[in-house]
Amino acid sequence: MSKTQHFKYSNSIIVYPLIMLFTIWLVFWYQVRIDSGIKAFGIRPQKIEGLIGIVTSPFLHGDINHIYNNSIPLFVLSLSLFYFYNKIAWKVIGFGILLSGFLTWLIASNGNHIGASGLVYVLVSFMFFKGIFAKHYRLIALSLLVIFLYGSMIWYVFPIKSGMSWEGHLSGLITGLVFALIFRKQIAKPERYKWEQPNYNEDDDPFMKHFDEDGNFIEFEPEDDIELEIESEVEIENNKMTSSNQNRININYTFKENKDGNF
Repeated sequence: MSKTQHFKYSNSIIVYPLIMLFTIWLVFWYQVRIDSGIKAFGIRPQKIEGLIGIVTSPFLHGDINHIYNNSIPLFVLSLSLFYFYNKIAWKVIGFGILLSGFLTWLIASNGNHIGASGLVYVLVSFMFFKGIFAKHYRLIALSLLVIFLYGSMIWYVFPIKSGMSWEGHLSGLITGLVFALIFRKQIAKPERYKWEQPNYNEDDDPFMKHFDEDGNFIEFEPEDDIELEIESEVEIENNKMTSSNQNRININYTFKENKDGNF
């Protein structure tokens, strides 16, 4: 099976990130309007009951500013992920949530860790390192764009702001790097035209035969076209005659002599 991927647009590139965003906001609406107690289902480090937060924490947020600050980068980054790495996008998101959440549960000291920022750091880290490892100009450009937009987030993997889960950010950063290494051989490549293929030979290209050594376009002579037309018509007639001969019914006549000598 080929490990290459192609940059192709499809509706899923936009639909899937929108579904993710809608789900997060729907849970936030439920949290604000119906049951604020669901915030307790975050990651509680080194506690068995806190393991459930590995799955639920990305859908829970402290307030409107918290979810707003995570929504825009999550949408932009997941959009890029589904376009450039469509075949492995769900693996990065799904396993990214699980691994980064487990690392947070493992290394954090206390508190209730909630928010999609851990997943955001997974995507930032993955797309940056994956583009560097791929050594493909489009993916390197994507890596540089990611750093330009979200490079300042690197400071929040350190405990510089109280009340912020720097452990979750650090876990997301580590997870993205691990996935970039795991999927380093699955390099996305754009589709190549026929003349971009390694085994392309312009001498065998019918279109290139229209050009001389100086690059001037050469038209086919009318006689050549007429001759080709005549040959085609003759070939069609021959085929029809052959078909007619094959479908011909052979009738055999038998002559019987009467007693009076007449046939």
